[in-house]
Amino acid sequence: MKQKRTYRQKKSKGKIKVVDLFAGCGGLSLGFERKGFNIVAAFDNWEPAIQTYKSNFKHPIFKKDLSDTKNLSEIIALKPTVIIGGPPCQDFSSAGHRNEKLGRADLTISFSEIIAKVQPKYFVMENVPRIQKSKILTSIIKKFKKLGYGLTMTVLDASKCGVPQIRKRFVLIGEMNGQDDFLLHQLTSNLSKEQITLQDYFGDSLGFEYYFRVPRSYSRRGIFSIYEPSMTIRGVDRPVPSGYPGHSADPIKLNSSIRTLTYRERSLIQTFPKSFVFEGSKTNLNQLIGNAVPVKLAEYIAHELKKYIEGSNAKN
Repeated sequence: MKQKRTYRQKKSKGKIKVVDLFAGCGGLSLGFERKGFNIVAAFDNWEPAIQTYKSNFKHPIFKKDLSDTKNLSEIIALKPTVIIGGPPCQDFSSAGHRNEKLGRADLTISFSEIIAKVQPKYFVMENVPRIQKSKILTSIIKKFKKLGYGLTMTVLDASKCGVPQIRKRFVLIGEMNGQDDFLLHQLTSNLSKEQITLQDYFGDSLGFEYYFRVPRSYSRRGIFSIYEPSMTIRGVDRPVPSGYPGHSADPIKLNSSIRTLTYRERSLIQTFPKSFVFEGSKTNLNQLIGNAVPVKLAEYIAHELKKYIEGSNAKN
């Protein structure tokens, strides 16, 4: 039997208890765990994600339809200090339908309803920047304010948070009885001044200089180099199209040595460690990796939140 790897810290006693909702394969969990939080449980409803999560963490993950917020006894019983989560974003995403009436956007409302019932001291919600234009975000902000949460909202570029990838993400962080923008200065002032490139992160270990990422249309470039951050890792894997005409922004012309990235290379660009175990079909692996929160982005958020919590506790 293959031994399951784990990234759980050895000592968890006294650490801040966290529950991860819509956990996926565990990008947020791993980032928060690496920064000293105690992940006591995770929840998701997609079996491939659950199996991958189980292969990498000792704490439990439970299969649960989080759109059903009537029975939350198991989450309430855990008494988490922090709830983290990235509700599915496809209905907000520029890569998706941009239609919040399709159903998946409702899971953002479910996240807010769970927060309302559990009322953790802190919560962290991650999503795509386009959620800022949605009626759903306006609605849940009103709900959080009514509950008494102070809110910090910002968009972070993962390439300035230790991730060699241009991936912008909206982050909403709440503190019960806190002030608005309580974490905004820390999150924005501690960003790297420059975007990290693939070569900055990997050196020459990837074994190539140029690679192909299938563009959504031929009005966009398809060839990229390791001397820049990767474009956003998506949940699809397509071969180099035979009819690609080239683009004026391509650093070199397409040749037989240029290929698309493997799923493992994309997971590394998402800053998962080499030893992270992915379970499932190729299609599922692509979705798991593309939908994940980059681990280093999660670490960045966790680091700033932990410093704030420890500072607040020291004052009390």
